[in-house]
Amino acid sequence: MFADDGMVVIGVDTHRDRHAYAVVIGATGVVVDQFDGSADRCGYLRAISRVHQRAPGRRVWAIEGTGSYGAGLVGVLHDTNDVVVEVDRPCTHRHGPRGKTDELDAIRAARSAIADHTHTQPRTGHGPRQCLRVLMIARRGAVAVRTDAIRQLKALTIGLPDPLRDRLRHLNADQLTITCQKLRPPRNDPHTASLITSLRAIAKRCRNATDEANQHKRDIERWVRTICPQLLDETGVGPITAAQLLISWSHPGRLRTEACFARLAGTAPIPASSGNTHRHRLDRGGDRQLNNAIHTIALTRARTDPRTKAYIQRRITEGKTRREAIRALKRHITRHLYRLLQTTTPLDNT
Repeated sequence: MFADDGMVVIGVDTHRDRHAYAVVIGATGVVVDQFDGSADRCGYLRAISRVHQRAPGRRVWAIEGTGSYGAGLVGVLHDTNDVVVEVDRPCTHRHGPRGKTDELDAIRAARSAIADHTHTQPRTGHGPRQCLRVLMIARRGAVAVRTDAIRQLKALTIGLPDPLRDRLRHLNADQLTITCQKLRPPRNDPHTASLITSLRAIAKRCRNATDEANQHKRDIERWVRTICPQLLDETGVGPITAAQLLISWSHPGRLRTEACFARLAGTAPIPASSGNTHRHRLDRGGDRQLNNAIHTIALTRARTDPRTKAYIQRRITEGKTRREAIRALKRHITRHLYRLLQTTTPLDNT
């Protein structure tokens, strides 16, 4: 599409402080200009002005890292109504003898956009989707703190004095946290008092992290019900998986087909056949957090939904392994959820 006559593609390799730009002719792949600029609004405006002078016709910006270092440039280009597409960062192990510089990466970004026919619209860094994204990151951090605190409590109980160890060793995570919070250090035993003080501090940290994670989950559910409440009516879809679906999908038009969404989710079937063997292998690419959300939904349905249980049994009867049946189920779920998301009316284009 970008190889038409007169189309110019601007590849951008984004970094924290400076961006590298390459202006490439779409029809030939010839580089007509290369430069770099500061990663701030003034730098973005200077780069846009220079590109407009060198390429006054039709332009497309192919930008790496649109959700991180490239977010500021995407926002400025959105205000100027320039066409922007998102490109993946190149794998470092594929550079080989071609070398690795910011300038070369900018050229590769432009040429990959020219060669690719499934372009993705970038996501902007504001609006309801960004609120969900920040809440998910905050909750993930709180859950990590809670998990680490529970691991420390269980490890420390092993080396406690016998009476205290016997009291704590058979408790589950919640019981252990509550019990450790209620412990009182003895006044006549400094050694035990120090141990109990440490256990109480870790238990308090665990409780605070749990409360924080629960509050974030309530906020996430409120946003999901505002943006796409029908997601929560789907079997196996909870507030966290629904939020991840909305974050990755972003808005109508970002992913042109359900096949693009499946590739992003890592659930697209990849042929791995040879000779008399005909099979598909697991896709380890795409958005791994989205893939994890789809996987969680599939396992929940396989455990609780009678129709899903019947589907898996039918695929096993047809000669599939259970793992292959789950993989097919994940592809079916991806297709269904994409069609559901496409009916969502966005609050804004985020």
